[in-house]
Amino acid sequence: MTPRSHRATVTDQRTPNRLIHETSPYLRKHAHNPVRWYPWGPEALELARAQDRPIFLSIGYSACHWCHVMERECFENEAIAALMNTHFVNIKVDREERPDIDDIYMKAVIALSGSGGWPMSVFLTPALQPFFGATYLPPVRAHGRPSFPDVLLGLAEAYSSERDKVLEQARELTHAITSEAQVDSRAELRSEVLDLSLEQFRRRFDAQWGGFGAAPKFPHAGDIRLCLRHHVRLADGEALFMATRTLDAMAQGGMHDQLGGGFHRYSTDREWRVPHFEKMLYDNAQLLPAYLDGFTLSKKPEYAEVARGICEWTLREMLTPEGGFASSQDADSEGEEGRFFVWTRAQLNAALGEELGRVAAAYYDVTEAGNFEHGKSVLWVPRPASEVAAQLGIAVDALHAQLARAKPKLYQAREQRVRPETDDKVLTAWNGLMASALAQAHQVFGEPRYLAAAERCMAFVLGSMRKSDGTLYATSRAGQAHVDAGLDDYAFVVQALLDLYESTFDEDHLRNAVSLTALIEKRFSDAERGGYFTTPGDHPDLIARLKSTHDGALPSGAAVHALSLARLSLLTESNALSDRAFAAIHALGAAAKRFPQAFSHLLMALDFLGGSPREVVIAGELSDDKTQALLGALRGTFRPERVVALARAGADMTLLPLLEGKAAGGLGPLAYVCEDRVCQAPVGTPEELRAQLVRPRGRVTLPPPAP
Repeated sequence: MTPRSHRATVTDQRTPNRLIHETSPYLRKHAHNPVRWYPWGPEALELARAQDRPIFLSIGYSACHWCHVMERECFENEAIAALMNTHFVNIKVDREERPDIDDIYMKAVIALSGSGGWPMSVFLTPALQPFFGATYLPPVRAHGRPSFPDVLLGLAEAYSSERDKVLEQARELTHAITSEAQVDSRAELRSEVLDLSLEQFRRRFDAQWGGFGAAPKFPHAGDIRLCLRHHVRLADGEALFMATRTLDAMAQGGMHDQLGGGFHRYSTDREWRVPHFEKMLYDNAQLLPAYLDGFTLSKKPEYAEVARGICEWTLREMLTPEGGFASSQDADSEGEEGRFFVWTRAQLNAALGEELGRVAAAYYDVTEAGNFEHGKSVLWVPRPASEVAAQLGIAVDALHAQLARAKPKLYQAREQRVRPETDDKVLTAWNGLMASALAQAHQVFGEPRYLAAAERCMAFVLGSMRKSDGTLYATSRAGQAHVDAGLDDYAFVVQALLDLYESTFDEDHLRNAVSLTALIEKRFSDAERGGYFTTPGDHPDLIARLKSTHDGALPSGAAVHALSLARLSLLTESNALSDRAFAAIHALGAAAKRFPQAFSHLLMALDFLGGSPREVVIAGELSDDKTQALLGALRGTFRPERVVALARAGADMTLLPLLEGKAAGGLGPLAYVCEDRVCQAPVGTPEELRAQLVRPRGRVTLPPPAP
């Protein structure tokens, strides 16, 4: 299914502003506002300097509910637009296209107001220095918020009559933002930081409902995956429980789309019941590996079902004609948040009939009062099937049989509704995450469609979103790629290419990964303080060059790259890449020690490098059933600190020197399990391979950082 993109909500008879020429559906949605909007770029920035006018910078994204509200209330208001046009140069930014701009000014808003979010409303000097910031601003004073017109008039007056004070505040705020990236955070990391991470998880864990902390709850997939690694590292049952209880609760909750698969953005409550309904590609791309890890370790079929649901939703609803994946789906439809997803008892009965509707209502907790708004309910599964079956007076098997009949009928009934719109721009970073996740899903399930989609996605990114000099673009839509890529774009694509190599053993994936890794070092590394900047050094229109440190809604690009460097160093037997992996981890050492729970992806890299990583070589041809059996044993064993290569006819020994001397035996394919370039005796059966893989691992140790 081709994603449905945004359409202008106002008749095209009105004269459009400059956003009409943009590729972002979010920006184009504002193209017929009466506001004289500009995209971020030389025209707007030079105009502000030439006219000495302050800038109003509005940052949002397509799936943002309150962004839509502020547009309807303020940016479509002729009187408010007139104030904006009279006193400011007005710039609209899609935060998904320009995370670099969003990161900088989000720091300003948080510093000024104590919190942040979207829509983000920031006022800048012509030199791009922030002097006031807020999030949603209403058209009239309400809920303790000043009115947007009052803010516009007050700041215009302040800029005119108190210029020195405004400029001084802007300089101080800019200095605070730029200073952050100049902190030297290098420090040695040892196994103790992993232990501290586990202790922080224990303190924040919600034993009843899973997850960490109170409402609202976000799906911190990296935390779950790290807990599973804590379990393997220490044979710690509590770490396993924290991970599996969270996976269970999210799967049963309303944040999980019980009919269509995939996950909404986050839960507004402790129970994972009522979500914010937007669906983001990056959330699902991170949750898919978490459920794959959970399934590989526990063999719980429910986790496989959830993981397949994410894959099927992605291929069905997010695939673009070019082969990339769309960014997000709205929370709203027909002007209401969640309208597409929620149900009443009457709607269930209309779709299923009275008796089957009664069963579905009991299982999914759809009541007359509702668990959401206006008597409507979010589908979720708060009770075990045995309890529901007992209430209904039927056997558990009969309940499952009736639910198997009900679910496709409900899905088809829902498909008749007005769907939320889809932002169909292709973002390099998010596509890297999803291609990586789909490649891993292929490894676990052996489903060729998942692998084909991942390969086609990366072919599109490397074919249509890469310049002639090998550098990447960050975003593309309708055949137009633009915006120089940042660290996350490169790092997530390299990760995907490594996962594709370990899925197909096509060495071109590895060559592309090596090439892009060299570009990361050239364009993003901080030679003075270590680590990586989020942007290349040739962005003249940014007031700060920040660093990718802790995980947020996206994993830290620096942390993901550290793990990729470690994997590449093992595959290519490169000491230089190994040294860079250690340096990338230690570059964030001081910050990670202070609050390790914010650095789960970095700690996964630490756990990988320090946990006796295995180099596994399968010697044989992919077409041989015995080769496939060995690969199946490897992929079905939860041993995340390993790499795998294939020694087959024509393999490139220069690219992959670890293949040297490893060949199939007289009885067929063999598996070689090596550690620090010392190999155990080759084995030829899945059982023997599993036995070598599950040997106890050593404690985490790393060499100290270079002086």
